[in-house]
Amino acid sequence: MKSLDSLESLRAHIGDCRRCKLCKVKKRLVFGEGDEKARIVFVGEAPGRDEDLTGRPFVGKAGKLLTKIIQNGMGLTREMVYICNVVKCHPPENRDPEKDETDACLPFLKQQLKIINPEVIFVLGRVAAQSLLGKKFMISRERGKWRTYMGIPLMPTYHPAYLLRNPSAKRQVWDDVKKVMVRLGLEVKKNV
Repeated sequence: MKSLDSLESLRAHIGDCRRCKLCKVKKRLVFGEGDEKARIVFVGEAPGRDEDLTGRPFVGKAGKLLTKIIQNGMGLTREMVYICNVVKCHPPENRDPEKDETDACLPFLKQQLKIINPEVIFVLGRVAAQSLLGKKFMISRERGKWRTYMGIPLMPTYHPAYLLRNPSAKRQVWDDVKKVMVRLGLEVKKNV
């Protein structure tokens, strides 16, 4: 993928992807969106039903919560960050992506990260974290601890969908958000 030096050229290269079985069930490929020069990239696991219909990442209930975290918590806009998923197509029944699906998409995520070259990768949830950090990664024990991926600082935290089911975990995610903000030199709000 040497000649793919922009997100636009990478998206064109992927085209109407047929690299795994998800091509048979997807409505739209969800590439990602945001600033090609973003300081922070949010990486989820895979598009959900709403994302499959719109072709945009994180637009359902979990996406609305992520947008609140970005805007109200971090003082940024969705346009100032980059948001994508490890897997670019919606797995049926909202199941976790399978290894062959992750393997088919991971080179594209790596190229997205290479093009954007963010200061921080913020990984959302167990599946995305395990895709980047290995199957032994346990989000419940290891979230909130800095890691490195492709030489880029990476912060794993809970997925916004998990927070919708487990609101008590919001404080832990806010702690992780503050760590990212400090690393980026952003002002941390006291009461969010």
